[in-house]
Amino acid sequence: MEETISLQELFTTLKKRLGLIIGTTVAAAVIAAVISYFFLTPIYQASTQILVNQEKVEQQPFNAQDIQTNLQLINTYNVIIKTPAILEPVIQNLDLDSSPAALNSQITVSSQQNSQVVSITVQDAEPHKAVDIANTTAEVFQKEIVKLMNVDNVNILSPAVYAENPKPVKPNKELNVAIAAVVGLMIGVGIAFLLEYLDTTVKTEQDIEDLLGLPVLGLVSPISDKEMHAPINSLQKGANANV
Repeated sequence: MEETISLQELFTTLKKRLGLIIGTTVAAAVIAAVISYFFLTPIYQASTQILVNQEKVEQQPFNAQDIQTNLQLINTYNVIIKTPAILEPVIQNLDLDSSPAALNSQITVSSQQNSQVVSITVQDAEPHKAVDIANTTAEVFQKEIVKLMNVDNVNILSPAVYAENPKPVKPNKELNVAIAAVVGLMIGVGIAFLLEYLDTTVKTEQDIEDLLGLPVLGLVSPISDKEMHAPINSLQKGANANV
């Protein structure tokens, strides 16, 4: 026989296991908060922008073809910025205890569509180091691109600056706690329904009908302790009266 679960039974199960659900939700949120606030290292971010532009020749204004050429070069520049040819001088200039591959993982190069501005974003555990790496990378690239491609069309548009009270970009502590709470809630609900499914004890007459496939003909109402002791007390009083 196919088993069906009514909406009322679902709410009954959730209500019965409400303590378990709340407990798992709170526990998951607390664990995420402890890890986010005390164990994860804050990461800071700094960005600098460079402008890809042909050097202006006197009395020769820019035309659409020059701009299109610069836009085509940007994809190439995005790759060159993260190569050892650029990153190794950066490491040497800043005396970093890092490898080009490790530094590469800290740097993100991006540009908006049809834009000649390239953003170099650096993430590091130390905010001042992130600023130094971003600015030095832009300066080294501006210098080395002349040798690599025999062009001089890169200008630093907006260097990274030091902030008095820098804020980390990750971890997002509040978001981590919120996600953990939702996951804990889902786990709690799942455990509640699992326990209910594994619970095979007979509690109601409906359980008997489902188990035996027979209708219930009669019920014995529960008798409280007070009602059970009432006849005994009456008998004792009668016996004492006869004596």
